[in-house]
Amino acid sequence: MKNYLKIIQIDEYSITPKYLQICNSILRGIEERKIEKDDILPSINDLSIALEVARNTIERAYKELKKYNVISSVAGKGYFITDTQFTQPLKVLLLFNKLSSHKKIIYDAFAERLGSNAAIDFYIYNSNFNFFKKLLSGNTDHYSKLIIFPFFVEDGGHAASVINELPKDKLILMDHLLDGVDGDFGAVYEKFEEDIYNALSQLLDKLSKYHTLKIIFPENSYYSKDILTGFITFCRQYAFDYEVIHDLQSGDLTPGAAYINLKEDDLVELVELIISSKLKVGEDIGVISYNETPLKKVILNGITTISTDFKLMGEKAAELALNNVKEHVAIPFKVTLRESL
Repeated sequence: MKNYLKIIQIDEYSITPKYLQICNSILRGIEERKIEKDDILPSINDLSIALEVARNTIERAYKELKKYNVISSVAGKGYFITDTQFTQPLKVLLLFNKLSSHKKIIYDAFAERLGSNAAIDFYIYNSNFNFFKKLLSGNTDHYSKLIIFPFFVEDGGHAASVINELPKDKLILMDHLLDGVDGDFGAVYEKFEEDIYNALSQLLDKLSKYHTLKIIFPENSYYSKDILTGFITFCRQYAFDYEVIHDLQSGDLTPGAAYINLKEDDLVELVELIISSKLKVGEDIGVISYNETPLKKVILNGITTISTDFKLMGEKAAELALNNVKEHVAIPFKVTLRESL
């Protein structure tokens, strides 16, 4: 019997469920001719013990392989390879810089649109450039698509050169069209400078009751500086006083100011400060929050949001991957006006 422990690999760093990692490893083994027709697979018990995973993980992996008509089972004999001429699913390496509520919306829409047409290996590199580079090092040959959210806290200036070494026919950038990446590749992205400028322009009538706009822009963060450019351009054009602050302190609430937050943690802190003050939201102080989430419909009787269509972003990225299209698609920005302004 073959040594399946050399073929089946489980990466503890991967967010991809272990049963799918096992399934993908076997499919890759067939593709590389390390596994052949009529080969007998290890029993569920044996593989469970060898890989140190639960029995139901192996059961789910084998069930997934049955969907492709790759394996069959015979009572008393176990599982064996029945077909090596199946249609290979699209093999996707998906790299997120972090996981958040809106990133989950993107992932769910992306995975649902791909359906059973793709095998996804999913990693989160925590906006760490060195970890990002390590994940890509020697790890791209057997993928048909490389889908990347290119956001970094430090050393991000070298990211374009690393990405430029990747085969462009496989590459799809998501959310951020990174400067310096050249060639013909796919992208589904936000226009950060234009989006915030247009969103604030739509809210101009409501903003006119405030004399100052403050944006909470975390220091040493992965957020695009283009957001600040669009914010400052708007404030100067419409004669608002403005301030860029990196974090909130107890004395930072200013009557007559409207606050824009990017991070959810900053929104929590801002709400706590507002609740503890005597300022009335929507009159004395305004709040605009990046990224629509269900909770923002009810917090402070409703928080005004400016947000891209994350579901559409996931769907469009999947369509580019499935159709092998190298198009650049800008995802529209949406303003949802609520009582906080």
